[in-house]
Amino acid sequence: MTLDIVRCTFGYRRGVRVLDGLSIVFERGSTVLLGPNGAGKSTLLGLASTALAPLSGHVSLDGAPPSKRVKDRRAFRRRVGWLPQHVKPVAGLRLREQVAYAGWLKGMSRGSAWDAAETALQRVGMGELVDRTGRQLSGGQLRRLGIAQTLVHGAEIVLMDEPTAGLDPHQRNVFRNVLNDLSATTSFVVSTHQTEDLAEVFDTVVVLDQGRVRFAGTVPSFLAHAPADTARGRLADAAYAQFVHGEA
Repeated sequence: MTLDIVRCTFGYRRGVRVLDGLSIVFERGSTVLLGPNGAGKSTLLGLASTALAPLSGHVSLDGAPPSKRVKDRRAFRRRVGWLPQHVKPVAGLRLREQVAYAGWLKGMSRGSAWDAAETALQRVGMGELVDRTGRQLSGGQLRRLGIAQTLVHGAEIVLMDEPTAGLDPHQRNVFRNVLNDLSATTSFVVSTHQTEDLAEVFDTVVVLDQGRVRFAGTVPSFLAHAPADTARGRLADAAYAQFVHGEA
């Protein structure tokens, strides 16, 4: 599985480009996407999921870009899962119903989506909350609901925008376990500001700043950019600071 972003340009307002001819390849495995606020991380994930359309360039999965045909675009999206920054509860639906609905939208049968929804909620530690509504959840629980929705249809690659924002240490550990448990069958691209568990969770690192790729490579090659006198627990932050000045 290879997801290619090929010379993509995108802007939200006329004359203001967030990405300008950006190219990056996401190979099989787990990739962490780092960068300051406004670097273009959310835009990049939106393009990769086809939620956003580039002004120029294209996105391809295993060399095949999604065509304008509805059937082809649905097939592309069936292989790709996307968790945006903001997760919203669906009014009137209980958690299992909302997750199952997300699976149905991805092309699953109602029965398969219903069964997979329970499994997805259990994976994120919310199996005992299946009968609650989204409006009864805390912010961290709502993030975990979003993760379950992203996992329910068994995507080959899952794109997650700040999935651990608002999660407490125990919930972040549950998230790490999910990534590790699914690593044999699913690839991940995760945008985050948290680097403390980078070496234990991810295979590769991409650093994005001002719409440009400042670094792309393996975790060991990224950490090698930290100054020699850096404390072991600060390696990721120190390496990051070499590519994005003014941030640690």
